[in-house]
Amino acid sequence: MTRSPHSTRHPRPALPTLGAALACTLHALPAQAANAAQDSSEALLAPVVITASQPGAGPDLWRATAAIDSVDGTVLREGQMQVNLSESLARVPGLVVLNRQNFAQDLQISVRGFGARSTFGVRGLRLYVDGIPAGAPDGQGQAANFTLGNAARLDVVRGPAAVLYGNSAGGALLLYTEDGEEPGLWRSGMAVGPDGLWRLSTQLRGTIGGGKPDQADGGSAPWRYAIHIERFATDGMRPQSAADRSTAHMKLSRKQGDDQWLLQYQEQRASAQDPLGLTRAEFEADPGQTTASALRFNTRKSVRQRQLGAAWQHQFGAGQRLELMAYAGTRSVLQYQSIPVATQAPPSHSGGVIDLDRDYAGMNLRWRSTHEDVAGGRLDWSAGLAYDWQGETRRGYENFIGSRLGVQGRLRRDERNQARSADPYLQAEWSTQSLALSAGLRQARVRYRSEDHYITAGNGDDSGSMAWRGWLPSLGLRVNLLPELVAHASVGRGMETPTLNEVAYRPGGQNGMNSGLNTGLAASAHNTVEVGLRGRHGNAGWNLTLFETHTQRELTVLSNTGGRATYQNASRTLRRGLEFSGNAQWGPLTASTALTLLQARYRDSFLTCEATPCTTPTAPVDAGARLAGTAPRRLWSELAWQLSPQWTWTVDMLHSGPVAVNDRNTDRAAGYTVWGSSLRWSRQWQQWSAQTFVRLDNLFDRRYAGSVIVNEGNQRFFEPGAGRGLSAGVTVSRTF
Repeated sequence: MTRSPHSTRHPRPALPTLGAALACTLHALPAQAANAAQDSSEALLAPVVITASQPGAGPDLWRATAAIDSVDGTVLREGQMQVNLSESLARVPGLVVLNRQNFAQDLQISVRGFGARSTFGVRGLRLYVDGIPAGAPDGQGQAANFTLGNAARLDVVRGPAAVLYGNSAGGALLLYTEDGEEPGLWRSGMAVGPDGLWRLSTQLRGTIGGGKPDQADGGSAPWRYAIHIERFATDGMRPQSAADRSTAHMKLSRKQGDDQWLLQYQEQRASAQDPLGLTRAEFEADPGQTTASALRFNTRKSVRQRQLGAAWQHQFGAGQRLELMAYAGTRSVLQYQSIPVATQAPPSHSGGVIDLDRDYAGMNLRWRSTHEDVAGGRLDWSAGLAYDWQGETRRGYENFIGSRLGVQGRLRRDERNQARSADPYLQAEWSTQSLALSAGLRQARVRYRSEDHYITAGNGDDSGSMAWRGWLPSLGLRVNLLPELVAHASVGRGMETPTLNEVAYRPGGQNGMNSGLNTGLAASAHNTVEVGLRGRHGNAGWNLTLFETHTQRELTVLSNTGGRATYQNASRTLRRGLEFSGNAQWGPLTASTALTLLQARYRDSFLTCEATPCTTPTAPVDAGARLAGTAPRRLWSELAWQLSPQWTWTVDMLHSGPVAVNDRNTDRAAGYTVWGSSLRWSRQWQQWSAQTFVRLDNLFDRRYAGSVIVNEGNQRFFEPGAGRGLSAGVTVSRTF
């Protein structure tokens, strides 16, 4: 693709200095040879026991009582830029990860339609990195916290099993990073792509000190360390879409006798310009353009986040153990929006600059117990308490000073917000080789509090507090019908509270008339039933799942004026669908596919606002309207040909059906089909190995909208997908 003349070029530095320094330092440490038992820290930090699989091995999908997929870290990395989850997760049915081509607003992620309403970040889903939440208690999350270069695996939990993760758990994405190992491993890579995109990364894994773990003479076990550092930048596909991001992830783990310890630290700095969406007319005229207001106001966003986590586990005899996980972090966001000067005139307006400083912390205390012979089967149960808290100072400023636009002006908002959740839970599974029964119960308890420190004439006191509570049960069954055919069924009930942003204002107009939290807004509730089959034969395997979800009190937009959006519990909805995935190998050929069929519709009619300003909703949404942001069908297929032990060629296809851009379904992004192909090479020489790839995306240069901004008040719904683009990368590793 042609790079826009408005883009800002980023220099292409050598390997990040910090990464090189850490790599050299740790490589010089005395790594002792240790045949450490591979009880992975993944099990230590797992937020919920998904199945009764062995620690460190990932979920036993064949024995699961629910719809769960696990993607290996090598699949997330091989032949990919390793920048976005959207590169490799089309292979998971029911999961949709859309690249907005806008790093200021993160990816658009949904599971069975949950999360599709999000206009930025992730909502309605739970995200975890090494068992630590990558989101807030109010249901907002950030997929940018997922680093792919050091991923060990990514688990995707859908349906009733996901409700055990608490509030806003329409689905759960669980990323586990690589542990230290013996012998040690150094790995570095780089990749380049279209529009000035480049990525550099380095990893170092090994052991420090100690001897062999669990020695009879009581010797000290080694610490396993894993360090990952990466940086990427892009000039962007459109004007005003340049971005860069630097991430460091460090993990220490140790097993000594009956105890395990884990320490984790992650830091991320990012800056991104925001090209905004396009109207229908703009998209049809030139999908590579950027709306003029984004350029006038220099729309952009910068983020800095730091997080520290720790976990401890102690084994009390056979099958009994206590686990404790705790974490704390900070997140700062500074965002410049394109809100016109005149729009900010009402005294109730919060301005066009967001300045957010957030502190957060949490813990998970759990007892696990295993009994090997209970009624002829194995019984695993756990009980615990999960606590999460966030406190944020949110300020708003005008985005102008006199005639100067895109600068920080007068203060227009100043508040202190808190959200917390304290959830007790209980989970059990009884299983044999041919049968499994699982049950879980969690009480979600969520509380918000806001203290308004900006009270003026015409801008009332928006302080207030709200609380929700709900029981979240889940039941599952697995039956082995044949040695190579398994059936499973599950039911569950979940809830989704509105986010802090969605309860910030009451409906009722301007000039302080809508001051105070919207205490009339309730949490939505959903009931899900799913049944499925899993089969395997020789070198082939497949999964088929049918599901139906009924939601009450779906959250939708009510009004939008004076810079204040208000929300309502508008309607019942129905989500019904089919998910299929399969893979088969014939000699050097491997075929894989994933199909999702989704019917997601409102069951009742209601009124909403269609544009800004709007104080009273008058636009009807008819019963039967499709949920905005959801596609009725999605199909991905890939064929891989092992040309030789070193060479692999792949071709893949992604098809998506049309997507409604708003609740009224007055417009939609057309369906599309795009093709891609890659050529990969790998080679190993004693302690050294190398991998390289070349990939061509959107082979036929199809013009399409890759995602939509749901219910965008200015009708700028469309976010263009990337055109034809060539990328290439190389990775070199060495054991020591």
